[in-house]
Amino acid sequence: MKTLKLFSFFSLIGLLTSCGLEQSSSTGWNYNDQKNGGFQKMPFEEQETGPNLVLIEGGTFTMGRVEQDVSYEWNNYPKRASVSSFYMDETEVTNNFWLEYLYWLKRVYGFDYPEVVTKALPDTLVWRSKLAYNEPYVDYYLRHPAYRDYPVVGVTWRQASDFCLWRTDRVNEHIMVREGILEHYLDQVGEDNFNTDAYLAGQYESGKKIEGLPDFSPNGTGYRRVRMEDGILLPKYRLPTEAEWEYAAYGLIGNSLGERIIEKRIWPWNGHAVRNPEEKYIGSMMANFKRGRGDNMGIAGKLNDNADVTNPVYAYWPNDYGLYNMAGNVSEWVMDIYRPLSSEDNDDFRPFRGNVFEKLLVDEEGFIAEKDSLGRLQKVAVTEEENLDRRNYQRSDNINFLDGDYESHIDQSHWKEFENTDEKLTETTYMYEYGKKSLIQDDTRVYKGGSWRDRAYYMNPGTRRALEETQRTSYIGFRCAMDRVGSPTGLGGN
Repeated sequence: MKTLKLFSFFSLIGLLTSCGLEQSSSTGWNYNDQKNGGFQKMPFEEQETGPNLVLIEGGTFTMGRVEQDVSYEWNNYPKRASVSSFYMDETEVTNNFWLEYLYWLKRVYGFDYPEVVTKALPDTLVWRSKLAYNEPYVDYYLRHPAYRDYPVVGVTWRQASDFCLWRTDRVNEHIMVREGILEHYLDQVGEDNFNTDAYLAGQYESGKKIEGLPDFSPNGTGYRRVRMEDGILLPKYRLPTEAEWEYAAYGLIGNSLGERIIEKRIWPWNGHAVRNPEEKYIGSMMANFKRGRGDNMGIAGKLNDNADVTNPVYAYWPNDYGLYNMAGNVSEWVMDIYRPLSSEDNDDFRPFRGNVFEKLLVDEEGFIAEKDSLGRLQKVAVTEEENLDRRNYQRSDNINFLDGDYESHIDQSHWKEFENTDEKLTETTYMYEYGKKSLIQDDTRVYKGGSWRDRAYYMNPGTRRALEETQRTSYIGFRCAMDRVGSPTGLGGN
C-alpha cells in the first residue's frame, strides 16, 4: 500500500498536548485545548492511496463517439465533459481477490447466513456454449491457481457493487489495526464484524486495542472514537462512472503540452495500430482481443496476443495513468444506468445517471437505528416531504429524471387511469416495461471497453454497451474506483 504514514497513537498524544497550541484564525481561540472547550484540529497532509489504486488526475475531455459508429446505435454523441480527480484500480479485480472475498464471507456469515455466501458466488456456467467445448473453464477458471491473476468474470453488476462495499470495510479495518486503534480481531461472526459506517455511528465495539484517540472535551472521558474529521478512514470503494472510466482509459495526460492535447487517441495508446511499434517489442499486440473470425490468439509459435480467452491482469503495457488492460481482456461494469441519450441529458461536470439518494434509518427518537443482522447500517430513501425547500432535488430516485417518468411522457392520455386511485405508478413500469415498450430497463447498466471475444472496434474507450445488472457473462469483469478528496493533484500540485 502506498501510504503517507499517519501519526501513531502515542506520538499523536504528544503532539496535541504539547505547548504552542495552534490558534483559530477565525476566533483566536486555541485548538486542541481542554481548557478552551476542546475543539480538535487533527494533523492531516494527504489522502492515503488505498491498495491497488492509482491517482487519476481529472480534467476536461471529449466524451463519447469520436470515430465512426459501425453499429449505428447513435447512443454516444460526443460531448465535452469534466471529470474530477479520483482513484482507480490499476488492474481488473482478479479471481484471487474474489476468492479472498468468498473466504471472508464464509468465515463470518457461513454458519448463520450461508445464503450470503451463495449470493456472492460467480456463475462459472457462463463459459458454456451449446456448440463449443468450454467445460475446462467451468471447472477450473475461478479456483485453479493457474488462473489466480486472471480477471474474475461471471459476476453481476450487483455482486461487483457488493464487493466494493466489502473492500471498503476491510481496507479501513486494516488501517485501524495498523495505527494501533483496533486489534487484529479474528472472531468476527455474523453482525459482529467491522463496518465503516457502523463504527462511525458508534455501533461497533469489538476488537478495540485502545480506548480511542485523545479527546479534549471537558465533558468527555479523555478518549473518543475515530471520526471522519480525523482523515484516517478512506472514502468508499465503488464502481467508476462511465465518464471516469472513459477518461481514465484514454490516458491523455501523456499527450498534453501546456493546456493543449497535442494528439487525440483512438485507443489507450497513440497511433492507429493495435501492435506495438517500439523496436524492442515490434509487432506485439497491445491488448487482448479477437483479431477476426475464428482467430482468438493467432498461430502456434507466434500467438498474436498470447491468450485464448482472458489473460493475467498485468499482461501488456499500462496506459499513461498506469492502468492495465483498459482495452481488451474483459469489458468492465460501470455505475451508470444506460440511456441512449445520456450524453444529451447528463451534466457536463461529473456526468452520471443513476442517483438514488438515501439516508440512514433513524428510530422514533431520532437516533440511528441498530445494525441489521449482517452488521450493516440500514438506509432508506429520502422523501419528497423533507426536501420541499430544496432546489437541487426533491425525489430519492432520479434514474428517470427528464426521461421516462409519466409526467414528462408525450402521451398523456393514460394519466386519467391513475387519477383518484391508490395505485402507485412507477416510472419503470410505465415507460420501460421490458419487452413491451423497450429493451431498456431502470436496472440496465453500462459496461465499457472491449474483451477477449470482441473485435478491435470495442477497444475504443468511447464505445458503450449495456446489460441488465442481474446478468453475468464470461467477458465482463470490473475494477474499483474511489473518490479523491482535497487537492486534485496532491501535495505536488500548485
